[in-house]
Formats: sequence, C-alpha cells, structure tokens
Amino acid sequence: MRTVGVEEEFLIVDEVNGQALPLAQALQGSGVGGGLVSEMKQEQIEVCTRPHLSLEDLAAEVGACRAAADFAARALGARTAAVAMSPLPVRSRVSPGLRYQAMMDRFALTAREQLTCGCHVHVAVVSDEEGVAVLDRIRIWLPVLAALSANSPFWNGEDTGYASFRSQAWNRWPLAGPCDIFGTAENYHQCVRDHLLTGVPLDLRQIYFDARLSHNHPTVEVRIGDVCLHPDDTVLLAALIRALVETAARQWRAGEPPLPVPTAQLRLAAWRAGRSGMDGDLLHPVRNEPMEAASVISALLAEVRPVLKEQGEAVLVESLVRQVLARGTGARRQRAVYRQNGDLRDVVADSVFVSNLQLGSLSRRHEMPHRLSLPRS
Repeated sequence: MRTVGVEEEFLIVDEVNGQALPLAQALQGSGVGGGLVSEMKQEQIEVCTRPHLSLEDLAAEVGACRAAADFAARALGARTAAVAMSPLPVRSRVSPGLRYQAMMDRFALTAREQLTCGCHVHVAVVSDEEGVAVLDRIRIWLPVLAALSANSPFWNGEDTGYASFRSQAWNRWPLAGPCDIFGTAENYHQCVRDHLLTGVPLDLRQIYFDARLSHNHPTVEVRIGDVCLHPDDTVLLAALIRALVETAARQWRAGEPPLPVPTAQLRLAAWRAGRSGMDGDLLHPVRNEPMEAASVISALLAEVRPVLKEQGEAVLVESLVRQVLARGTGARRQRAVYRQNGDLRDVVADSVFVSNLQLGSLSRRHEMPHRLSLPRS
C-alpha cells in the first residue's frame, strides 16, 4: 500500500469579528513539532501531515494538525478556519522575503488578490516514470475531486455564484490548471524546463499544475482541491487520490494507455466543478456530457473500487461519499449559514467551529447544523 500525506492551508481570523489577520509570521514554526508554515500571504498558515498507510492514522493527524494551528492562533486572539477564501473583504499582506516580493512585482493584481487556501495530497510513487504515468491517467478525474472539495462561495463580501471561487482566482496564475498527456518522465521534465526558459514563472515552485511530481518528495502531488471545511472530507479526498494513483499505476504496468481527453475539455470540466460543486451537474470524464454529480461520483468509485476493496477501505470511503452527498460540501454549508441572517461574520464563526471539530474516529458524524456566532464588534 502506498503512503499518503496531506497539506492544508487555513485562514487566520480575528476571534471577535472574523476578519482575516496577518499573523502568519508570528505563528510560523509553532504547533506540534514546529509544524506551522507561512505562505505567500500573512493571513494564512499551512500544516502538513506525515505520510501514512492507515486512513485512521491520517485522520487522527489531520485533526491534530488543525487543533495545533487553532491553539497557536488562540494565543494571539485569533482562530483558524478551513475556508478556501475569506468571506469578508480583506486587503491581504505579502509575507516578507525576496521571492514573495518578486512574485508581487511580476504578477501584479493576480498576486495581490491571491489569498486562497488549498488542500494538497501527496501519494508515494516508486519513480518519476511511474509518477508521470499516473499523472497521465488521473488527469480526467481531477475536476471531480475539485467538486468534492468546493469550499469558497464567498469573496470580497459577496456570493460569487461559484461553489469554488478559489478555482477562478487560482487559475489566473500562468501555469495553473490541467496538463496535456506527457507520455514519459523525460517529456514531463522537458516541459517543465521549457516553461522555466520562458522567464514567466519565477522558479520551479511556480509550476502550479493541478497535479505534478513533487519537487521535494518521491510523490505525486494533487493540488486541485479547496481546503475542505469538514476534516472527514480531507480524509475522503486523500483516500480517493491514493486509490486513483494505485489504479493508474496498475493500468500503466498492464500497458493500458491513458484516455486521450483534450486539455481544453478538462478545463471545461474543472470550470463546471468550480461553478456548482456537488450541487449541479458535472462533466462525465469519459462520456464528455453533463450528468448529475452523484452519477459522476459513482463513476469515480467504480474506477477505484477494486483497489479500495483490496486495501480494506471500500466501506469507509463509500460511507464518506454518501455523507458528502447528503450534507453537501463546505460551499453548501457556508451558504446555508449565510441564509439564516445574512451576516458573513456568522459564516466565518461557523467555519471556525466545523474546521476544528475533533474526531475520535472516522465513524463519528457531525451532520446536524450548528451555529457559533461571533460577538458583534
């Protein structure tokens, strides 16, 4: 079985009024094992789990990392929220450092407005050749994962109409989005070299493909998802991605070619996923036609079910999928809270609460609505 690990980015918010706060530098290096990492903007902080074989162990560390980030923020009068964009208006501040300043200078408004929180899942591969074979075969399923994680309906104080407006903001970067089929590891690395030679990306770290070979670990890194509001959904995302990676690797070893779906079609599929999340139709990755989200999720489960059964995870993963279909993603919950009284501060408060629910096990559920209003400033 392959190991899987997760990186989650959280918004740092004022515990009184829900406004995003530029406290990343103060939080950097705190948490369990000094695990809190600052990002380009000072209003966000990242946590990283270790690689795990067991989904139960991964779930426990996801909860521990979220708790550590929120505990550290509380010491500064703040909280952490697993939301992919701030519902309230914010003028974000860039973190110190020459690289970040160079990004601001080169990418202008795109960089200034780029305060987004994602979920990145790393799955072990044995070689770059296997990793690229995996990238070529999982690319058609990535928009479905984006829909499952959709958690950014609000931006700049208003409802954007998207389940994941982060997907719109993020794809303003030059190299964000889906890729063509590479065929070989050499083709992949040549493609990256060619991109760098253009002088548009600053460096290797700005190769923002939806899925890529990790620059630092022997893994495939899937980056398309919003940070998930519910910790269960983070575990579900990791489980599905690991199963997709193993399924794709087996197809490659068996000599099965990747489906030649055009990259333009994948962009359309990703747009639809960002627009409606799980609350509308998605593009079926094989049939290239709109179908209800539940049917497309069923197709994804059918693709990976043999691996899930072999790993003893099919019952758990299917249960987590049913949970998402029943209660919706973070986007649906954010909107439901907002409809209660039209106050985005309540959306932030509820997101803080749900983000930091501690799960004793994956069997614990928290589907009942819960509001935790912030005091009025």
